[in-house]
Amino acid sequence: MDSRYVQFKNVKKSYDRHNFVVKDFSLDIAKGEFVTLLGPSGSGKTTCLMMLAGFEDVTSGAIEVNGQLITHVAPYNRNIGMVFQHYALFPHMTVAENLAYPLHVRKMPKEKIKAKVHEFLSLVELEYFGNRYPGQLSGGQKQRVALARSLIFEPSIVLMDEPLGALDKNLREQMQFEIKRLHEQLGFTAIYVTHDQTEALTMSDRIAVFEDGVVQQCADPSTLYERPANAFVADFLGENNHLPGTLTKVDGEHAHIELSDGTEVVATAINCPDVGEPCLLAVRPENFFIGDKDEVKSNQVLATFVTRLYVGDFIRYFFKLDDDRDVMVKLLNDQQAPTLQVGELTSLTWSISDGLALDQP
Repeated sequence: MDSRYVQFKNVKKSYDRHNFVVKDFSLDIAKGEFVTLLGPSGSGKTTCLMMLAGFEDVTSGAIEVNGQLITHVAPYNRNIGMVFQHYALFPHMTVAENLAYPLHVRKMPKEKIKAKVHEFLSLVELEYFGNRYPGQLSGGQKQRVALARSLIFEPSIVLMDEPLGALDKNLREQMQFEIKRLHEQLGFTAIYVTHDQTEALTMSDRIAVFEDGVVQQCADPSTLYERPANAFVADFLGENNHLPGTLTKVDGEHAHIELSDGTEVVATAINCPDVGEPCLLAVRPENFFIGDKDEVKSNQVLATFVTRLYVGDFIRYFFKLDDDRDVMVKLLNDQQAPTLQVGELTSLTWSISDGLALDQP
């Protein structure tokens, strides 16, 4: 596999030559890889997608595909498919005509177009919808048509800009499965933009996390979730409890932290400040245990129970520490889920490997 099929090389984007929405972006993407650009609104991820598509100019740096510089190649000559959030289907054309359009533009013979349209209608399980118009389709069906139209001319790269943003939760999850199925079946290179962390974790081979035009970390989903490079990534992917303290010692891969209430804990050193400097302890809600646990292997703090929220398959428990800091614990809704009284004092424990020592942002 060519690990440098798509290359962003020190790419910058500014609309006024002073303020940069993308700052020195570099990323190599392998052929057939599914890479997601994840970040809050305005962080620069969609701008990177638009520069690759040719809809935005590059202020400085270069973009290459298969070793060829494409910075000045017209969008229609880049062999790139595009899927948008709002479908961009032609309302006056039938589903079959929408799919046929990019093939007509490429002057494909009529019989081949007919066969291709039938093939891709079947691929997205809409073989009986060819004569319908977009206005007669559900949101999920429209998105399948938009996806099929972006794939039918066999582009080398498919770009997806928040393609599932207009769908409800159940449809989103169904379309995530459909997109991954098509990606695995057809083997195209996918670059996907979203601000939905769950979507990114579910679908991606790798995720580049953006903040303010800068990639904070690019890695596979499990690395990003379990070993975030900094507090922003830890917070943006999943839920996290941040407990402030002071770094007192670093012993190999273990960091010793004195929390603000004086409790001493040990965590995995990820991105630590200097000894004696303020430090954040990050612990995900699902990694806490409520009540006594083997204290030899675990950290422990005392906490006062405030309330709990029932969410169906799991329960969120909310606590207050002595320094008035809030802590949230997430447990599966099973027979072992504890019943606590408001104001009850209990211990929260967690293992060393599940606590991360991070520099304060």
